[in-house]
Amino acid sequence: MADTEVESESKTADNDDFQTLKELVDQLYYFRDHYFETHSVEDAVRKQNDVTLEMEKILKRLEEKEERYRHSAEFLLLRGRCLSVAAGFSVQAEESLSRAVKLDPGLVEGWNTLGEQYWRKGDLIGAKTCFTGALQQCKNKVSLRSLSMVLRQLPGGGAEEQGQRVLESVDMARQAVQLDVTDGMSWYVLGNAYISLFFTSGQNPQVSQQAMSAYAQAEKVDITASSNPDLHFNRATLFQYEEMYGSALAGFSRAAALDPAWAEPPERERQLLDYLERLTILISNKGKVKARRLRSMLSSLCPSALGPCSSPQFRSPAGRVGSLEPRCLSALAHGLNPGAAALGKVVFSLAPEGRMAFTFGMVDGEENCCAVMVYNTADSWGVLIGDTVVIPEPQVKRHSVTHNGQSFDFRSIRVDSPLLLIVNGKKQAARSQTAASVSYRPQSE
Repeated sequence: MADTEVESESKTADNDDFQTLKELVDQLYYFRDHYFETHSVEDAVRKQNDVTLEMEKILKRLEEKEERYRHSAEFLLLRGRCLSVAAGFSVQAEESLSRAVKLDPGLVEGWNTLGEQYWRKGDLIGAKTCFTGALQQCKNKVSLRSLSMVLRQLPGGGAEEQGQRVLESVDMARQAVQLDVTDGMSWYVLGNAYISLFFTSGQNPQVSQQAMSAYAQAEKVDITASSNPDLHFNRATLFQYEEMYGSALAGFSRAAALDPAWAEPPERERQLLDYLERLTILISNKGKVKARRLRSMLSSLCPSALGPCSSPQFRSPAGRVGSLEPRCLSALAHGLNPGAAALGKVVFSLAPEGRMAFTFGMVDGEENCCAVMVYNTADSWGVLIGDTVVIPEPQVKRHSVTHNGQSFDFRSIRVDSPLLLIVNGKKQAARSQTAASVSYRPQSE
């Protein structure tokens, strides 16, 4: 009887020990994920180091118990999780987690954390195997959203296969959200899945809106989502594509503040500011084309320049059949202009760094100048100064952007494909178009 009591007390002590260690590791993750609740954004540069110091303290506590628990799957999982809190791949974490799942193949958290380590070292197939294995044990949000991310990054396969993987990834992310609608990380991953779907399935505006809604929901249900630099960066990328330049600049700026070691956000912010500055200068001076040359160029603008748009059989991008009426830029309304065509001469072109749109300036018969932003262009496509361009049913937008003391005010016409343009009286060849792709950071989802 006495032996049984001693054994029972020993088990209770072990359980208490384990519970204390587990709480320490959980607190470590809380410290990392809620860092900006107790620190200002100015401390962002210290965050990585602060997390590492906390990790080292807890590792010491774990090492004190290592002799006793070295063959315990749960202990090895705690050690692997502790080492995984830092950014980047850890050989020690991989070793601990591999041993943990060998000792206990039903350890879902072990498979998920090991999958994350494989992913960090670039072994996407190994990561996928881990997340799939965890799902075989039990359906859980971490495996689902992790699999969603990995599916979008797997290389190889044609466009059709990649498109299928993106659809699968959206489905996985949706399932993760359904399991816990209060989890900001799952909403964030769903937002990224929608961005991928947007760019692989014809850029449906509804899908773009779903991405924005998912990001907004992430911030609404989870205070830590607002401190996620990747969320701000990825959403800013979409804002830029949607020509919401003020929001894009604010997003890149916020991402840069939250992760000062990450070079891309400030670079993208700089590129966009540079693009807007150059563009507004070129619009104001009409591409520096001399007045005499400009008058000579414009003298050839006449109704015959409408080309196919003057035919009663012309089918507009919106599906309307009938000839289009040429209209000066000043007569165009903001938004869509059904039944109208903008007609002008190219006076400059601009292909900014990291470009999303081929941009050119067009001057009409009244010598007004407007930016035209053409999306999904092949690298070989462009227009030359002096070319005559017709834009059927133009989509006009007014931009008023202020960021860090700089202001930009201009009008532009958005064209979703070069195939919608008539250049020098001709429709554009199919090879002029290619699907847009954007850079966003999925690695740290």
